[in-house]
Amino acid sequence: MSEENVWYQQGLPFKCTECGQCCTGSPGYVWVNSAEIAQISSYLGISEEEFVRKYTRRVGHYLALLEHPKNYDCVFLQGKHCTIYPVRPKQCKTFPWWPEHLTSPEAWQEAAHRCEGISQQDTEIVPLEEIQKHLS
Repeated sequence: MSEENVWYQQGLPFKCTECGQCCTGSPGYVWVNSAEIAQISSYLGISEEEFVRKYTRRVGHYLALLEHPKNYDCVFLQGKHCTIYPVRPKQCKTFPWWPEHLTSPEAWQEAAHRCEGISQQDTEIVPLEEIQKHLS
């Protein structure tokens, strides 16, 4: 979609409140690729093999981070904070700028039900150029 045609041409309101809601609450998948595995395992000071064994699960041909079975929190969420934040996977870094949240104003508002940083009063507007960076 060209930049001239997107419904969020004027940008969108968002400021991360570090609430941790995007890391908990329902089952899902945070996919990790080989580069992310290398980066996270290095950050944790463990081998890639140990990281895969301790912190991931296989879903088809892909690997996803584990979740705590009782509440579906990401295994790296401690309280409201991500213990691997500096090296978190791209999927985490780009939230809430996922294509499914940007299909329409209604999809953006639906995402706001799960993310308090979207559309709050006095929330800064993230410009289109910044949003587009996260989509690539």
